[in-house]
Amino acid sequence: MTTANILEDERPTLAEDGLTLSVVIPVYNEHESLPMICKRITEVLAAGPAPYRDSYEILLVDDGSRDGSFEVAQKLHAADERIRVVQFRRNFGKTAALQAGFTLCRGARVVTIDADMQEDPVDMFRLFEKLDAGYDLVSAWRIKRNDPLSKTLPSRIFNGVVSRMTGVHLHDFNCGFKAYNGDVVREIQLYGDLHRFIPVLAHQQGFKVTEVSVEHQPRRYGKSKFGARRLGRGYIDFIQVLFLTSYLNRPLRLFGTIGTLLMLVGGAICAYLSILWLQGFRPIGDRPLLTLGVLLLITGLQFFSTGLVGEMLRHNTYRTGDEFSIRRMLR
Repeated sequence: MTTANILEDERPTLAEDGLTLSVVIPVYNEHESLPMICKRITEVLAAGPAPYRDSYEILLVDDGSRDGSFEVAQKLHAADERIRVVQFRRNFGKTAALQAGFTLCRGARVVTIDADMQEDPVDMFRLFEKLDAGYDLVSAWRIKRNDPLSKTLPSRIFNGVVSRMTGVHLHDFNCGFKAYNGDVVREIQLYGDLHRFIPVLAHQQGFKVTEVSVEHQPRRYGKSKFGARRLGRGYIDFIQVLFLTSYLNRPLRLFGTIGTLLMLVGGAICAYLSILWLQGFRPIGDRPLLTLGVLLLITGLQFFSTGLVGEMLRHNTYRTGDEFSIRRMLR
């Protein structure tokens, strides 16, 4: 049986074990802070309301750590059966770690938090207040970040562009501290580096998304796994998300529009040159404008054809569930 089949077989129904909360923590080389974050979560939940205090799990997803994080996680699991551990064979990235956590968690509500102790788990109850108010995903907003400029500047640029282009008006898409209703994590599909765009993907599915400001602490141990280099990768991922959320089910609208515009411009250029030729002006065969017009016509036709091929593929791979997201059914 493949890993994918195992995960599918083990995917629980909503709160089938009666768990109220699952706390998912992606782990990559965090052996120093791992005991602290687990201890803090346990303390916070022990002092919290009964539904959370008595019914929760902590799911550690070791993303191929090489510093002994898995051994630390094993000891934590041995000391507390509510701490579950998943170990990857190698480093697959944060998106894969979150997807594994979402697949295997059993809580009616899910919280994701990084292991670096820069966010205080006690703030999860403030996120839950928004869930209680009817929202499906609540993201933490680190108003005053205790990070170097190499992290904060790219994030500001990224957050501003994504907010403006997607209509999901959050200040801090990149924060790993989020609270979800279980339906969200069981419906969105993550791969590549799409963890940065979870609020966008959830919004596209019709879930209500908001944010709550939280305190942000300086990193105590280790070093950040990200920096300015992620800005370039984030741009490519952003284009991918825009396509997936806007044109995945309607490829002809994108490629057909671009192709039509190119063909109109190319056709106008060729028509202009044809009028000049008919009026007896000098030959047009050696004019660069003719090359440009023909090139635009051919390129536009290729874009349009790509859109048609995309529509045919979409038709042949059609699944009913791709068209809508059901909140509830009354029988």
